[in-house]
Amino acid sequence: MSMKEKMHTGELYLPTDAEIAKEQLLCLNRLYDYNQTRPTEAALREQLLRELFAEIGEGCYIEPPFHANWGGRHVHFGKSIYANFNLTMVDDTDIYVGDCTMFGPNVTVATAGHPILPELREQAYQYNFPVRIGRNCWIGAGAMILPGVTIGDNTVIGAGSVVNRDIPANVVAVGNPCRVLRQIGERDREYYFRNRKIDWDAMQSR
Repeated sequence: MSMKEKMHTGELYLPTDAEIAKEQLLCLNRLYDYNQTRPTEAALREQLLRELFAEIGEGCYIEPPFHANWGGRHVHFGKSIYANFNLTMVDDTDIYVGDCTMFGPNVTVATAGHPILPELREQAYQYNFPVRIGRNCWIGAGAMILPGVTIGDNTVIGAGSVVNRDIPANVVAVGNPCRVLRQIGERDREYYFRNRKIDWDAMQSR
């Protein structure tokens, strides 16, 4: 099995492999182009994201700068996904994100890790496990999502959380390490922030 094939199996491999490095460099060149676009160049940004990503649905918006080890080559986005400044995706293997999910600024989603054993790290060995984020999630500012994690639909991850284990659907989860704080429930249908009530008559569906 080649080093490139091992990128997607969870096995230890060397990311310095010549075949990997050559292909990765081309992706990073294209990502550079995306990050140099002007705010008025929306059509160009959309075109570049289609070229960069493994999959990307309609209505997605990523605020530059966007950082990714492979420029998004292994990122699979649904539709209507929004990412604020400085989204970092360590996409050495696949990252899946469902429709309508939102990322706050400075979020990191990492698929790559390194062995604890110093001798292996000294040789630059690495392993990768995919990350899966459900639909309609909100990932708060500065959150870090680590290799192999799955986050269920509709879940909110609090700002600054470190997600090192799976989080179920329909919950608010916070902290380091990230833990479920509570279920999303009836009170959330009445209040959107602290004691601020939702004016349902004023709401407009998109």
